[in-house]
Amino acid sequence: MADIVCASAFRPFIIAYQSPTNLRISLMTSISYVKQQRITRLCVRCGLLLMQYGAESAVVVDLSKRLGLALGMNSVECSLNFNAITLTTICDERCITTTRDTINQSINVNLLVQIQQIVNKTEATIDHNDLIDRTTLAFDELDKTVYPTWLVSIFVGASCAAFAYLNGGSWSITAVTFIAGMVAMFTRIYLSKHHFNPFITVIVTAFIASLIGATTYYFDIGNNADIAVASSVLLLIPSFPLINSLSDILKGYVNIGVGRAVFTYMLTLSACVGIVMALVLLRIQHWGF
Repeated sequence: MADIVCASAFRPFIIAYQSPTNLRISLMTSISYVKQQRITRLCVRCGLLLMQYGAESAVVVDLSKRLGLALGMNSVECSLNFNAITLTTICDERCITTTRDTINQSINVNLLVQIQQIVNKTEATIDHNDLIDRTTLAFDELDKTVYPTWLVSIFVGASCAAFAYLNGGSWSITAVTFIAGMVAMFTRIYLSKHHFNPFITVIVTAFIASLIGATTYYFDIGNNADIAVASSVLLLIPSFPLINSLSDILKGYVNIGVGRAVFTYMLTLSACVGIVMALVLLRIQHWGF
C-alpha cells in the first residue's frame, strides 16, 4: 500500500518528465473518431495534391505518412494507383480508410515545395492545440498561381528556337521555329484548361506546330527545313513523367511506374500522329535528316 501511495504521489513528476515519444502516445489516446476523420482527410488531400502536380510515388507516400504521424496517428498506410490513392489511418486499433480519384494537372514544383514545408512545420510544432485547424488552413492557403499563358508561350517558343539555332538553323529557321513553338504552347494550354483529353491535346498541338514549321518546305525558307519541324515539337517531349515513371519502378512502385510509363509512351505516340497528319496534309514526301 505504501508503494502505491508513493507512486501516486510522484505521478505528476513522471508525466512531466516523460519523453516526447511517450507524450505523443498519450496525446493519441485522446483523439476522437471525428478528429481521426479530419486527419485522414488531410492526409489523403496531401497525397492527392502531390500526385496531381507531378510528385513521384515515394514522395507522395512519405509525406502523407509523416503528416498523419505528426497529427497523432499511430500508423498511416498508403497505396497508390495510376489514377487513385487509398489511405488508412490507425489510432488506438481504430482504422479509417478512404479512397480518392486523382485528376492530372500541370506540373507545379512550387506547390510541391509548399506542401513539404507544411509537413515539416507540422512535425516541428510542439503546441498541439488546434494543430489540425492550422494545418487545414495552411492547405487552404496554398499558392496555386502560375505564370501567364502568354509568358509561358513566349519562353517555350524561345527555347525551341534556341534548339533550332544550336543545331545549325539559320535565323529564318529560328524565327519560324519560335512562332511554331509559341503558337503550339498557347494551343496546348488552352486545350488543357478546357479539360480536353490529354492525347487529343497532344495530337492537335503537334499538328499545329508541324504545320507551321513545315512552311519552311513550301516557301524554301532557311538552309534546312527539317530543323524547324523537329525543333517546333520539342515542347511535347514528356520528360518529367518519364523520369517519374523510371524512378517509381526503381523504388519499388512498379504498378504506378508502369502506368506512368504507358501514359508517357501514349503521349509520344500522339505527338507522332499529329506530326504525320501535318506532313500528309502538306504532301511532304520526305522528312528527316
